[in-house]
Amino acid sequence: MTDPISGGSSPPPQFPSTDAWAQALGLEILEWGENRVRARLIAGPQHHQPMGVLHGGVYASIVETVASYGAGRSVMSKGQAAGVLGVSNSTDFLRSHSHGELIAEGVPLHQGRSAEIWEVRITRDDGKLVSRGQVRFHVLQQTPASRNAETQTGTGEVSR
Repeated sequence: MTDPISGGSSPPPQFPSTDAWAQALGLEILEWGENRVRARLIAGPQHHQPMGVLHGGVYASIVETVASYGAGRSVMSKGQAAGVLGVSNSTDFLRSHSHGELIAEGVPLHQGRSAEIWEVRITRDDGKLVSRGQVRFHVLQQTPASRNAETQTGTGEVSR
């Protein structure tokens, strides 16, 4: 596999071990670049709402996760930003789904200096679209964690 940033060979991409939510969902990354992210979920009873179909929050979480990884890689690969912060997630549920593979593909609709917008389409194994969404991101010049570290006082309190 070719790394989309360096152009060199790299192992198959994985969500970081610190992404407990993607792991809890069972989301698997297939491709992770600055202009496209693909992920897979094998849907099952652990994702169901009481009517036996996928909970809408599963779709919204997939959209948010896929778009976040794409937008984050996009801005950081340019060396002009520290990351992104999602400010809006709009997810549409188009068809019900209960079991089996879902593929999510995210692509940028807008990549600007201060904002990015990504669209994610989720399809089932027959190619039919089951959900789509878009996430708007604010491009961060500094992450909250690094900002908090800089404002720590000697007493362990964060100055405001």
